Amino acid sequence: MSYADLNDATDSFSEKNVIGQGKVGILYKASLTNGYVLAVKKLHAFQFLEEQFISELKILGSLRHINLLPLLGFCIEQNKRFLVYEYMPNGNLYDWLHPKEESQEKVMEWGVRVKIAIGLARGLAWIHQNCHTVRVIHLDISSKCILLDRNFQPKLSNFGEAMLMSSTCTSSVNSELWEMAFVKEDVHGFGVVLLELITRVDPGNMTDSSNNVLDEWTDHLLSSSSSYGAIDKSLIGQGFDAEIFQLLKVACRCVDPIPDRRPTMLQVYEDIKAIRERCELADDSENLMRPEICPTTLEISVEIERAEYL
Repeated sequence: MSYADLNDATDSFSEKNVIGQGKVGILYKASLTNGYVLAVKKLHAFQFLEEQFISELKILGSLRHINLLPLLGFCIEQNKRFLVYEYMPNGNLYDWLHPKEESQEKVMEWGVRVKIAIGLARGLAWIHQNCHTVRVIHLDISSKCILLDRNFQPKLSNFGEAMLMSSTCTSSVNSELWEMAFVKEDVHGFGVVLLELITRVDPGNMTDSSNNVLDEWTDHLLSSSSSYGAIDKSLIGQGFDAEIFQLLKVACRCVDPIPDRRPTMLQVYEDIKAIRERCELADDSENLMRPEICPTTLEISVEIERAEYL
């Protein structure tokens, strides 16, 4: 995409159009003359970010799934790098769960939280196990990289630190390393996001670099006398208490300090699907599929709803 078009659409990358900032770059809202709205990430001018730029292009440029953020284009202008995405009007999950000011607090109902949990699990299970030529591990899962479309369908973003591995590798040693050292790290990150969804506790207050705080905190959560006090008060007494505790147990399994005791994302996805069914909550993923993004559904050995590899 041309730099001139992006510059015009963001009003010369005006501060008023900034919708997010991170360690990799600044995200701008871009409005085209035809009324279409985009999100443009302007990468910081650091040489080491070139690898992250290419990684994002390789992964989001070739994969299409309802729970991955659609990458629409890119721009290279001298030493500047830009990535162009579909705009997500409901922002990121972190800002919903942890507003900067109490006056900005937003209510997120239990059904929406389950929808986000199952969508994220579905997307991760797909990139881990059902991409046909490569497997992808994200390695940077957090509520800040989970964007929400107008229907609160979650979209996983920020693949700059992701790792690609051939799914045709048959070495048992490599397979074990894949399962233990890498995939289970994504499972752990997903578990932290689940804990956020259930408790609205900021992840910075759950864990430190050694994970000791998180281990103690989850042990505390699983004691019956402590669980009610930790769960987001807006969820209690709405008729879903049993399902909330079931999801809490799933989250604690995901953050188990011993990686090989953590479930796979496919197992997590199936568990959360079962919780959703017990809640009698509908999943409108099929209605949200856009034909121009995902024109067909693949026949895959392990069904992960409405996924596609292009």
